[in-house]
Amino acid sequence: MTRSTTRPTSDALLAEMLLLHPKLIDLSLGRVERLLNKVGNPHLRLPPIVHIAGTNGKGSVTAYLKAMIEASGRRVHIYTSPHLVRFHERISLAGDDGRSRPVNEKELVDILMRVRAVNDGDDITQFEITTVAAFLAFAETKADVLLLEVGLGGRLDATNVIAKPAVTVITPVSMDHSEKLGPTLPKIAAEKAGILKRGAPGIIAQQLDEVLDVIEARAKTVHAPLQVWGREFEAFEQSGRLVFNRDTGVLDLPLPALIGRHQIVNAGTAVAAYLALMERLPDIGLNELGIEQGLRSVEWPARMQRLTNGPLPKILGDDAELWLDGGHNPAAGEVLADTLASFEERAPKPVILVVGMMGQKDALGFLAPFRGLVRAIYTVPIPQAHEQPHSQEKLAEVARSAGLQAFERDGVIEALQTIAQQHKGPKRVLICGSLYLAGHVLGLQESGS
Repeated sequence: MTRSTTRPTSDALLAEMLLLHPKLIDLSLGRVERLLNKVGNPHLRLPPIVHIAGTNGKGSVTAYLKAMIEASGRRVHIYTSPHLVRFHERISLAGDDGRSRPVNEKELVDILMRVRAVNDGDDITQFEITTVAAFLAFAETKADVLLLEVGLGGRLDATNVIAKPAVTVITPVSMDHSEKLGPTLPKIAAEKAGILKRGAPGIIAQQLDEVLDVIEARAKTVHAPLQVWGREFEAFEQSGRLVFNRDTGVLDLPLPALIGRHQIVNAGTAVAAYLALMERLPDIGLNELGIEQGLRSVEWPARMQRLTNGPLPKILGDDAELWLDGGHNPAAGEVLADTLASFEERAPKPVILVVGMMGQKDALGFLAPFRGLVRAIYTVPIPQAHEQPHSQEKLAEVARSAGLQAFERDGVIEALQTIAQQHKGPKRVLICGSLYLAGHVLGLQESGS
């Protein structure tokens, strides 16, 4: 019998890798370390690494650092998760033109096939095996820096096989993934603090005291020097500028291109991490000019992203604003409500939400901050979610219990059509509640339907 030589797609390979998931999870990095050893330990041949953990703001801090590093003329690899539209977004490789780009289909299939062959059917999670594949791609493509975002937690995350990062970053920590990371903030903070390493500067964003206590205790144990928001550095908005202040001086910078008051914390944290990297590894060739240019040029989809073209804004009409954000936990709900309130101060318009959420998320905690701010909420399912989402009926019940007017709809398009029909005139619509929902929306925009 002739064996088929047809190359599989990346989607087929990723689906196959889901089937390798261990029946029993041993909480260790053993599976990743075993496979890395089999493929030649690519994690030992990576460019200098900035390792980034936290609950909210990881993606934004990564985006700022990418923009700053590239504005300095340096090449950067990026590892993030989850993706929005295509898995390829998780692995961005430095290009010959100095700009990083998502791995293309051929490159992704090649590295997935290589690690699949070496793994040879052994138990391993999809995130673990794809992290190994990413390290392989990063090791084989030249770059000056790797921005490595934690997938979940930190201490036992597959990315934490990195023993000697150049810099570590912990963005604001709040309640999320408590079923996996622990039921209290100190327990979650302990998992995030697991990325701190001996001698590597740890840049710590604004934190609650109970979180900072845990991080500082871990840093003392592993001898990691910390730079803490409010102590070694801070940032604030003043006269339409971003002021970054630390012991060695003050930087007067442009406000970040990403929208929301919370972006002051994210941008300030990124500036501190960039300066730490610049000082720790002066031979890389980073410069302070990159900070200013990076803050202006930064882009990060589904973080208070204004949708102005495409089929979805067209449904609402020219007198409506349509925004998209992937925020999905109580802290994100507070941030989004604050951002919408600031919009309302400058340009009042009726605010309407379209919300879909994954089933394990704290829907009440996310929605409660919008009480008194939004006119109505339309709850929707999340197509092709990787795990069970809240049904639109359950989500609407939760919204009503929070004192919000809520209506169920069968999808984003139907929700927007209803909003266009029932809320005439100028309005501000925000689609939020899940990165998976945000990816679905961006997919609708791309497909034109």
